Formats: sequence, C-alpha cells, structure tokens
Amino acid sequence: MDDFSTTTYEQAFSELSGILEQLESDGLTLAECVTLFERGRRLAAFCQRQIDAAELRVSQLGEDGSEQPL
Repeated sequence: MDDFSTTTYEQAFSELSGILEQLESDGLTLAECVTLFERGRRLAAFCQRQIDAAELRVSQLGEDGSEQPL
C-alpha cells in the first residue's frame, strides 16, 4: 500500500494527470499500462478522500466561519 502521509492533494493530482497522459500515449506495454492504472487508482482514491475531508470541514462551518455542532 502507498504511504501518502507526506503527499499533498496537488502533488497527487499532478501525478495522476501525468499517468493519464502516459496511458493515452502509444508505446506502453500491457504490463506498464496495468502498473500505471493501479497507481492511478490509488492516487484517485487518495484525492477523493482529500476532497471528502475538505467538504466535511466546509460543511461544518457556519456563515460566520465558526464551527457548527454536528
């Protein structure tokens, strides 16, 4: 499993974008495609967790910026 503890959303998204470009290009072997696809899936899941956490934080804020009780 990947350790994303020091990875930012922006870094993960940038790497994911690069993987997509590579997968869209010619010249990769099937094994390379599968490896890139697997890495991309892990990066996409990490990015989604980051987005979910940010949405939760925003939804917990009131209009005045103070935290609202759940």
